[in-house]
Amino acid sequence: MNFPTPATEPAARFTAPGGWRHGLGYGLLGLPLAFVALPLYVILPNHYAREFAAPLAALGAVLLGARLIDAVLDPWIGRWCDRLFARSTGAVLGAAALAAVLLALGLWGLLFPPAAVLDHGMAALLGWAGGVMAITYTAFSVVSVAHQAWGARLGGNEAQRSRVVAWREGLALLGVLLAAVLPGTLGLGATVSSFAVLLALGWWVWSRSLVPVAPVSDQRAAPAAALRPTRSPLRQPAFQKLLAVFVLNGTASAIPATLVLFFVQDRLQASPALEPAFLATYFLFAALSLPLWVRAVARFGLARTWLAGMALAVAVFIWAATLGAGDAIPFLIVCALSGVALGTDLALPGAMLAGVIGQLGERGQREGAYFGWWSFATKLNLALAAGLALPLLAWFGYTPGARSPEALQTLTAAYCLLPCALKLAAGALLYTLLIRPERMAVPTSNPLKAHP
Repeated sequence: MNFPTPATEPAARFTAPGGWRHGLGYGLLGLPLAFVALPLYVILPNHYAREFAAPLAALGAVLLGARLIDAVLDPWIGRWCDRLFARSTGAVLGAAALAAVLLALGLWGLLFPPAAVLDHGMAALLGWAGGVMAITYTAFSVVSVAHQAWGARLGGNEAQRSRVVAWREGLALLGVLLAAVLPGTLGLGATVSSFAVLLALGWWVWSRSLVPVAPVSDQRAAPAAALRPTRSPLRQPAFQKLLAVFVLNGTASAIPATLVLFFVQDRLQASPALEPAFLATYFLFAALSLPLWVRAVARFGLARTWLAGMALAVAVFIWAATLGAGDAIPFLIVCALSGVALGTDLALPGAMLAGVIGQLGERGQREGAYFGWWSFATKLNLALAAGLALPLLAWFGYTPGARSPEALQTLTAAYCLLPCALKLAAGALLYTLLIRPERMAVPTSNPLKAHP
């Protein structure tokens, strides 16, 4: 196979005329993957509780078990994807196609259990749900990890990498918006059918998009003698630093997502009809902000732009802490501005990870291993958010529907101030571990620059 010269490296094609086609070709699959996440993680528990009268405690245990299996499998799935990439891109596409079929069938089976299962009682239903969930979550992880690893293999400089991720995450936000609207307007059956069509379309367009090839090493890549291609990602200091910031910041972002409906219903006492507007505003402004953040990256770099997004989120949630009953319009502004801040969390960390992989000399070899652990960390963020925020609320006396000043202060502290504290800690870590060392580095110390 003839590797391309730097002038024809795939990442560079994203900035060439017609580059939006390549961005759309790669990123379109992000839409159905985000589309399916809402039914799997949000609609499904409510559906089983309301439609089948599943006991919440037993249903929670089933969900926890399936999600733990899903998270633990992610690093293994990443290593398996690397072996598929080493074989051929066709092998990756084939595995993703099979996983996509299982994902669509699994979603249908979860939302519409067979009559034979329902006839055998609650134990059979929960057993069916647990088994199908484990298969469906695993299929989802295979497609997601392979797709993210493919994007990282495209390489490029910071602006190019952020553009690649922005295409994927921007289309993913559109998928979230569609998933929020379709179940209430078309029904669950039509929603699942729409998802299957979008998933097939996304895979087909992806299969016709740029084929990843072994790129030329980054100029800032580590010297060959320092590279350790066989080391676990968790033993690479550069990955450890980025992952630490990612987990801390991700937990800060996941806590408001876990508590937002409690805050809207009890602190703001807003009409239930406004809840979709709050969520839609949040995701819409996140999508609209992506081009602006990508432009900022070209000027300030990935890490500094991410830090700016963290600072914006802290300022917005400090303001949110001052809101009370009847402040629906100000909270819409909070949703818009926090959505803008979310844009950095969506587009920049993944682009930074792609850069770390390139600097370690492992692009084209082990993206799957890194994104497997990255996916594990993403799911860990959600678990930490629920595991941290909900027990704290209960410990300090808040219960859903509470109206006492003490309970509402507790809710405000958990929804607004705890995420601010975690965001500030993440920002400090980002500056200390990534930005400050970069500022102190001597440019000519890079042997690839000192000896062209």
